[in-house]
Amino acid sequence: MTGRFGEPLRSFASDNNSGAHPAILEALAEANEGMAKSYGDDPLSIHVDELFREHFGPRARIHYVVTGTAANVLGLRSVTQTWQSVLCSDLAHIHVDECGAPEAFGGIKVVPIPSASGKIDVQALRPHLQHKGYVHHSQPRVVQITQCTELGTLYSPEEIKTLADFCHKNDLILHMDGARLANACAALGLGFREMTTDLGVDVLSFGGTKNGMLMGEAVVFLNPDLGRDFRYVRKQGMQLVAKMRFVTAQFERYLRDGLWLENAKNANRAARRLAEQVDRIPGVTINRAVQTNAVFASLPRQAVERLLERYYFYIWREEPLEVRWMTSFDTTDEQVDAFAASVREAMNV
Repeated sequence: MTGRFGEPLRSFASDNNSGAHPAILEALAEANEGMAKSYGDDPLSIHVDELFREHFGPRARIHYVVTGTAANVLGLRSVTQTWQSVLCSDLAHIHVDECGAPEAFGGIKVVPIPSASGKIDVQALRPHLQHKGYVHHSQPRVVQITQCTELGTLYSPEEIKTLADFCHKNDLILHMDGARLANACAALGLGFREMTTDLGVDVLSFGGTKNGMLMGEAVVFLNPDLGRDFRYVRKQGMQLVAKMRFVTAQFERYLRDGLWLENAKNANRAARRLAEQVDRIPGVTINRAVQTNAVFASLPRQAVERLLERYYFYIWREEPLEVRWMTSFDTTDEQVDAFAASVREAMNV
């Protein structure tokens, strides 16, 4: 079954491929009534600032942007100088998937660190501090982690607290890429503040696009001493949205009444269901524990090619061959079951 322009209606490639939640579209329609001040000075946007503070603490400062790359790059740019560097996982989005944007637009040196299951720890960071103060070397300033990671794995609260304490002891800033923070919170049974502010995270890229919003992200400064001039960085970075109410209206509905949690729980549950079903198929291997809404699997190339004729998903790695299947806020049991049946068929089981 295909859509109006011939594209498959069901994809397991990315939660970016889903549309917007109906409640988000309703919120946009409501925001479209009448006129309002621009650039975030409208009453709705001011109210959403307060709603964010309810979730992250009274000292949080919030700035809205449109894309995750903008949130990451501009947030990092605002807390670094051009002679400083960001230490991150070798799988981090800023290193792998942002087309050199941190370097091109932020003047930031990104230093990838070999990671285990997408995560970095204090022991991996220590060697990078030995040249602090040495004029010939870029100076580490930020440690960046992704929660949940690019492999769908999770940092425990204790791991984040340990990293934050290490950062602050060594005059470093802890930045979190939270494009899928909702999925992580849903999996661990924690609120946003418990996952970030209370653990010592300084700056957060907070995502909505991957969990039911049409588009919209936020740069959240949890450390009140940071990012005081971010409004100028955002404007210079071409992310000051004129009709800001259409971004904040989405966040208002997203954060109100637990829609974010409902969406994330469904995506996580769908991934677990998918993993459980395909794991029973001979010849299919689930490569790591499914903690959020990502399933990484290995199966013969012929089977992958057969599946790609009917479904859209990413080959994560060519050698050895590994695929990534992502579920979304709107993934249904029927869609999971149909895909699992297609996997079985492709495997000729």
